[in-house]
Amino acid sequence: MSERILEGRVAVVTGASRGLGRAMALALGQAGARLALVARDEAKLAETASAAEALGAEAGIFLADVTSESQVRDLEQRLVSRFGQCNILVNNAGINIRKNITGFSLEEWNKVIDSNLTSVFLMCRSFVPHMTGRGYGRIINMTSIMSHVSLPGRAAYSASKTALLGLTRALALELAPDAITVNGISPGPFATEMNTALMQDPEINQQFISRIPVGRWGKVEEIGRLALYLCSPDAGFITGTDILIDGGWCAV
Repeated sequence: MSERILEGRVAVVTGASRGLGRAMALALGQAGARLALVARDEAKLAETASAAEALGAEAGIFLADVTSESQVRDLEQRLVSRFGQCNILVNNAGINIRKNITGFSLEEWNKVIDSNLTSVFLMCRSFVPHMTGRGYGRIINMTSIMSHVSLPGRAAYSASKTALLGLTRALALELAPDAITVNGISPGPFATEMNTALMQDPEINQQFISRIPVGRWGKVEEIGRLALYLCSPDAGFITGTDILIDGGWCAV
């Protein structure tokens, strides 16, 4: 795969301040994409931007809460003013609250749904119009293996990610005539900040490792390489699908 296959493309990455979002942003930036990095943590975004620039990428920082309709509309205006277009949209922002259903408040439930699902609707509604008519477009929605299987205490998270998978499929059909692909990436257990507490607990960590056929946690760089492929010209015939990258978890 050519090193600069995304030269001149503009990639918008939400949740780009850390973890999988940062890894995907760096992979796309190294391939030549101009990066619009979106999150609420300015200091962490600056770290991602600095790392991207060290790889030769242009990177802009955009503070926004992507669950807010008004902030997403404002983000659209600021981003288009800076970059003029959007060719790639990676909807990565999201949260997980782990507790039994009877322990959830309505506010907590809505927070998970808004962060993981409604934010994707708002971002797509704003940025899809800037992709159309260009003969190329890529949308990646970060689903989860919890779109396919689940665990106790994941009711809100599983509900939001399963719904996101449905949105991904419907949007793929809607946008296919305009050469915009829409796909999901369903990560399994990855070594990210979100999973730090699990990884640092020896008993829980071993329980997770025992369920992963390849016997290890995923590396964030592996997600970055998958996102890069899905955004490449070679992936133009892949749309409406969800790619499991889980070390075999769902195959068991």
